[in-house]
Amino acid sequence: MTYEEARAFIEQSNQYGSKLGLETITELLSRLGNPQEQIKIIHVAGTNGKGSTTAFITSILAMGGYRVGRYISPAVFAYEERIQITSRIAEQGEELLRTDFISRQGISDTISIIKPVCEAMAAEGLSHPTSFELETAMAMLYFAQEKVDFAVVEVGRGGRLDATNTVKQPVCCVITSISMDHMQFLGDSLEQIAREKAGIIKEGRPVILGNTQEQVGKVLRSTAMEKHAPLFLADSSQAKISSFTPEGTDFQYEGNPYRISLLGKHQISNAVLAIKAAQVIRECGYPLTEDAIKLGLRQTKWSGRFEVIARKPYFIIDGAHNEDAALRLRDAITLYFQGRKLIFVMGVFADKDYHTILEITGPLASLIITLTPENSRALPSAELARKAKKYCPAVIDGKTAEQAVKLAYDVATEEDVILAFGSLSFLGTIKSCVSSFIPVQVKHPDQEERR
Repeated sequence: MTYEEARAFIEQSNQYGSKLGLETITELLSRLGNPQEQIKIIHVAGTNGKGSTTAFITSILAMGGYRVGRYISPAVFAYEERIQITSRIAEQGEELLRTDFISRQGISDTISIIKPVCEAMAAEGLSHPTSFELETAMAMLYFAQEKVDFAVVEVGRGGRLDATNTVKQPVCCVITSISMDHMQFLGDSLEQIAREKAGIIKEGRPVILGNTQEQVGKVLRSTAMEKHAPLFLADSSQAKISSFTPEGTDFQYEGNPYRISLLGKHQISNAVLAIKAAQVIRECGYPLTEDAIKLGLRQTKWSGRFEVIARKPYFIIDGAHNEDAALRLRDAITLYFQGRKLIFVMGVFADKDYHTILEITGPLASLIITLTPENSRALPSAELARKAKKYCPAVIDGKTAEQAVKLAYDVATEEDVILAFGSLSFLGTIKSCVSSFIPVQVKHPDQEERR
């Protein structure tokens, strides 16, 4: 099977929809020999912060000398980034991290094993796996074949009925912040959504929680008690911030100094959650030094999360696509760029609460340029532009990502800030477009840059 044939098979499976439930994925994994049971898994659920938290945990474990698989969704810049392996390398006397995405050959090899199993299931009258179930099975099979030391697995949606929730004995479970999102699937109250997220908690396995709203925490603590799962709180309010700059953040937690490159005050909460997870993993019997935690945090990168991709003017991309993420984005903008002229480049999905996103962020902008993401769920840019005018007097319908970026650069000065957000789906295109305006990329922010 070629890579193209494998991808076509996955794409064709979109016809089976995106349904919550474990029967089909359980059957598929069982027929594949239950590869998920051959892997030490850290399972991460939540509404916002899953990606950043899994990135921090992955980097910490890798810096500790482990070979670490990571399964995320959705991909932002390349399909292959959904399944990746990170390990520590030495280069010119310095310890660094190397991340390899699954290769095209790896995809074709694993799908060539999975496809006949799916066809046999369908022939027997069982449900054909969805595309996400196929990708989840592919990740588990690939990690088992690669014999990773750990796999950090991000829940796709919810938790209880998510395809990743076939893990019976994770090393630990981590639950990030919970807010209103995917209400059509998970429920229309925080308590209902929290119950779905709590579904990843397993009998007797440690659970690490960040700071949560009272009603959310009550649900999660109750589930942990029912499952006799040891509960650990990562209290980010105990972190003392030393400095914030657009190049990194320094803070102290439990008497130790840390530095992270991921921007935004909320990233301190995600980092503290990862620190606590690392401590719990160590208590489970897996050696992990404090230096590994510090170096892992410092070297963590997570594209598309308040990521600076250009300077003079600053151009930042972010995946904020719901109320909680918009609030965090607003806080980050205020923290780093108070008083600067802000130009927003926005694209959203029609099924997202873009009214609330606009209400939170729109008043900060001097100009909003809208675009239509290349996705069947996209809200047309003209419609978004009409809604945006309620919150910002200057709005332009940029139609496409390419045109929106050009318009932003046409009006921006070197002192302005351009921020693209609303969905992860178009950030890869934005990044490619921005690169055409920056003929010389400078690695070190202290050096002179030009575009």
